[in-house]
Amino acid sequence: MGWVEDLRGTIGVDTSPFIYLIEEHPVYLDAVRSFFERMDAGEISAVTSTVTLLEVLVQPFRRGADHLAGQYRQALLNTNHLSCVAVTGEIAEEAARLRANYNLRTPDAIQLATAIQSGATAFLTNDSFLTSVPNLEILILDQLVLR
Repeated sequence: MGWVEDLRGTIGVDTSPFIYLIEEHPVYLDAVRSFFERMDAGEISAVTSTVTLLEVLVQPFRRGADHLAGQYRQALLNTNHLSCVAVTGEIAEEAARLRANYNLRTPDAIQLATAIQSGATAFLTNDSFLTSVPNLEILILDQLVLR
């Protein structure tokens, strides 16, 4: 997984990599596991928005899967080298700029604004339409897995 070894500094993380890791997605598990192992070792740090917590808990709540909800909470709120950042005024304003300039959905704009405001150099996602956002390298898992 050469792309993982190339990462430096702080990386913004979208919702999907957490889902792929916790629910052991067969296509993406190896890639995201390598990423999170580097993070866990302190070689990189990661940042995500509390929007991620909102998004990952919907399905466990619908299914009454309390154990799965707990796994997500643990991963997002109690993992070394990962910050789960609440939406601040600065993040909201940056998200509004991103929405205005790139026609993004609000959750995506908040995720990217969180990464930008946190000084991230890249953003790990599987949303290919996010490649148009400047000043932040967008890492699309579908493209990385095919390497």
